[in-house]
Amino acid sequence: MNKNKTLTQTERKELEKEREQTAAELGRLREYLRVEPERTSDEVDLEVYEREKNLALVRRLEQKLEEIDYALRTAKKGTYGICERCGKPIDPARLKALPEATLCVKCKNELEKAARRAALKP
Repeated sequence: MNKNKTLTQTERKELEKEREQTAAELGRLREYLRVEPERTSDEVDLEVYEREKNLALVRRLEQKLEEIDYALRTAKKGTYGICERCGKPIDPARLKALPEATLCVKCKNELEKAARRAALKP
């Protein structure tokens, strides 16, 4: 049930804007992590915590950037906005909130439930 869908000019602009903002934030975080501040012994634990938090944010932003680039590639193929799992159109409200979404809400929820069940198994 894979229908071709073209990306509207508004949707493309939203994706490109999201990509630009994500790349800018990623650049700011990478620059922040590049600088090693001087610290006292009391500040070491807090600094380690902050660096770990920022490294996690960098990883998430890198992943988001990949997802946006993937969405732009699917747009070129004419499959943007089509769920990769069930082949049905993704709700426009979901795409507005998460322009890089590749799964409809139902499929995303099913995959997350399956992942939680798998994590709970011994």
